Amino acid sequence: MNIVWACLFLVGGLVILWKAAELLVSGAVGLAQRLGVSPLIIGLTVVAMGTSAPEVAASIAAAIRDAGDVAIGNVYGSNIANLALVGGLCALIRPIRVQLRTLRREIPVMILVALLLWPALHNLYLSRPEGITLLAVFAVLILLTVYSARRDKKLATENTEKNDKMDSRSLGDKLRGNDNLAVKRDTKQCVLFVVIGLAGLALGADMAVRGAVFVGERIGLSQAVIGLTIIAIGTSLPELATSLAATVKGQHDISVGNLVGSNIFNTLLVVGTAGVIRPFAIVQRLVGVDYWVMILVSAAFAFVAIIGRRVIGRAGGVFLLCAYIGYMVYLLAYSG
Repeated sequence: MNIVWACLFLVGGLVILWKAAELLVSGAVGLAQRLGVSPLIIGLTVVAMGTSAPEVAASIAAAIRDAGDVAIGNVYGSNIANLALVGGLCALIRPIRVQLRTLRREIPVMILVALLLWPALHNLYLSRPEGITLLAVFAVLILLTVYSARRDKKLATENTEKNDKMDSRSLGDKLRGNDNLAVKRDTKQCVLFVVIGLAGLALGADMAVRGAVFVGERIGLSQAVIGLTIIAIGTSLPELATSLAATVKGQHDISVGNLVGSNIFNTLLVVGTAGVIRPFAIVQRLVGVDYWVMILVSAAFAFVAIIGRRVIGRAGGVFLLCAYIGYMVYLLAYSG
């Protein structure tokens, strides 16, 4: 491979990742909405899973190619980019409202699972049992989230049924009967989007990893920095597009849920899956400054929301963006 083909692989891979993730998110959100799930839960699970799919695919591809530094650097960089870059840009466009529940539950969980990486990575090696443990924690969190969603849906349904009148209920049954065919057609389309999206993610991730590693090494960057910058920003594009669109439409629950949920997915699902597929070693810097920057950015996101009384305003957005720019400058200045 020469530099021209490497650049084509990198750019083409990132474009495929972005477009495939958009298809996956579109299909997944459509399916979730038909289940009657709240916007926050959609953001924390389905949207987060869809927009985190590029990170999953890219880190797995890196682990298979014995590029563990790229895999972990991608997770750190994506988590930092999600909260500081994407969160900052969204707050600049329109102040973000954060639910009290999110501030009390989901954001602390995001920080706690990030802290779980320390005992797994402090010895500079991720083993298969450690990967399985991370996936087990992820499975428990998903089950708890699904249980919470079903409980909330049941309560909402019971309240609705109490307020319904018999005549409106009969009319509603007729309307729902007429809508069943449309729902079936839409469901098939959503499933098709999910399948195409997953296939595109696998292809795009492999292309992006190949091109990024080659270009980064040619210009003197380490694999860790390649993962923290080039691949991390590229695989965060779905989060950027989704959260910006949600923010513009005033869908704050989807925007915040997407960012927080994506970081949880990245930390547990991405790292765990990569470690299970192929255990790998990492360099010292990934348990030093870069790891703690990820933790500090997560805490800063929560702090900005707290001092803003559950609103991340434009001043908070500027602070997050400045933090991200400062970290990028540090990475390029100390790219060893």
